[in-house]
Parts: sequence; structure tokens; C-alpha cells
Amino acid sequence: MFAAYAARIDRDQPLNGLELGERPAPEARPGWTTVNVKAASLNHHDLWSLRGVGLGEEALPMILGCDAAGTDQDGNEVVLHSVIGQSGHGVGPDEPRSILTERYQGTFAEQVTVPAWNVLPKPKELSFAEAACLPTAWLTAYRMLFTNAGVRPGDSVLVQGAGGGVATAAIVLGAAAGLRVFATSRSEDKRKRAVELGAEAALPTGERLPQRVDAVIETVGAATWSHSVKSLKPGGTLVISGATSGFNPERTELNRIFFLELKVVGSTMGSKDELASLLNFCAAKGVRPVIDTTLPLDRAREGFAKLAEGEMFGKVVLTV
Repeated sequence: MFAAYAARIDRDQPLNGLELGERPAPEARPGWTTVNVKAASLNHHDLWSLRGVGLGEEALPMILGCDAAGTDQDGNEVVLHSVIGQSGHGVGPDEPRSILTERYQGTFAEQVTVPAWNVLPKPKELSFAEAACLPTAWLTAYRMLFTNAGVRPGDSVLVQGAGGGVATAAIVLGAAAGLRVFATSRSEDKRKRAVELGAEAALPTGERLPQRVDAVIETVGAATWSHSVKSLKPGGTLVISGATSGFNPERTELNRIFFLELKVVGSTMGSKDELASLLNFCAAKGVRPVIDTTLPLDRAREGFAKLAEGEMFGKVVLTV
């Protein structure tokens, strides 16, 4: 079957390790099911994999891709929950959790196999491309907002780095849930788009907000860390799920964190139940993922290039 896969690890030029071509179709295994992929979306996790983060040389070649929507062996339209191992379903009960492409072949292929427990019904209201955007970036944003930040309608939230998959999801989901959403970006065009998606205001990166906020959704890391901490109300929560600009901020702002009793919460992906709630929320409220570009699988390299350059607003989707 045709697939996009990591053939080599290159920490400096990750796209050098990306290959497109034939790979073996997945083999049947007890408790697992094979899904015919209709659409899959890119995440920064895929670029990190090509750099060797979470993916070792011994696991190569590895088909990339965490997210997918498609049809199961009975023709049902489904969405995949891509966290394997946390439940014991389909794997040993002591196996640590992993995301597709870390231990098991991913979704940038004509077919993918996962534990049957990891398959959820796709709402009829969502297209395959829209549904394929949800299991990683949108699920991460959902958990950051409603589980780890614990915000409620009327609360205020700052989303750093408008344009990225998680950040865009947080703006749309927050606005739909009745939050006051503020966003930042270095790009004037991305700030304008953020407001169109429901942000109350969008400011240049690092600029002082009109007010302090109850929570910050942080995926940028070092470049925005100090601004995130300074933007919180006393007792506020900073939720971080990524650090695309680096892991080591120049200033840690520890004095503010303890003096203002701020909370810093790490967040990774989400549970199957949270994905089910997200799917229901999108279907019921007309919320739709923001898609920057849709490409056929054989043009995956173009999608990876857009992701690497940060030139997109929303998700890049590959169709099969």
C-alpha cells in the first residue's frame, strides 16, 4: 500500500528522512481492527518524529501520522483515538501509553490497524477531512481548556501563537463555549483570522493584554513564556502542551508563579471519552475544524514543508 513514512532520522533537516512509496499492508492481530483511511491530518509530532524525538532508529521505517478518519471493515465511518496502551485494550495491561508512530505504524497510508477499542463512530455532520483534524490537535486543545484549565463560560483565556493547530482549535472551541478569548501572533493576517474565528482581540506577540486572564493556552514555549505568566490573574492557570520555539525560556518568572499562586499544568493529548465529547460538541454546535490545505497523500511532502515553515493557519489534511 502507498504510504508516507520516516526512512531516516535527520535532526537538522527532518524532511530529508521522509519517503513516499509502498509499504506492507497491516497484518491482522487479535483485538485489533483495520481501517481504510479516507483522510489524515499533520501534526508537529510528525516533524518531531523525523527528528528522532519519540522515534528511534530501531523502529524505522515508520509510517507517520497520528490522526485519521475512514471506514472500518464493515463499512462504518469512524474516527481513531491515537493513544495506544493507556487502557490495556488490544495490548498488554502494563504497556505504557504511546501515540501512533512511536511504537505502531501510523495513518499516512491507505490502511492503518489499531485496537478495536480505539475506534469511535464519526458523526455524520463532519466530513472525513474535518473529523481527521480532531484526535490530536483539537483533542489537545479541548483537554487544555475544559479539563486542565477548568475554565467556564465567561472566563477569559489567552491563546499564544494563533495559526497553529492547537492554538486555532483553542480559539474556536473557547469562543463556542462562551469564553472571552484573546490571541497573539507575529502575523497581522493571522491576528485578523483569529478575530474572525471568535477571538475578542488579537495582539502582536508579547504585547500587553487589555486585561489579565484566567488561563493561558501555551504551545509556543520559550518565546512567549514570560508573557504568558505576566498575563495571568492571581490564581490563574497556565496550561502547556508544546514548545515549538524551544524548551528553555530566558526568564522563568518563578517569583510571579509563587507570589500570585499561579498554576502551571502540563497537558498531552486527551482520553477517548474526551474525544467522544469533542466529536459530539462539534456535531451539535456546528463547530468545524479550520483547514488550511487539503492535499492528496502523494503530495505529503508539500504538507510537511508548510508545517515546517509555519506557513499555515489551521490544519493540513492528506486525503487517500
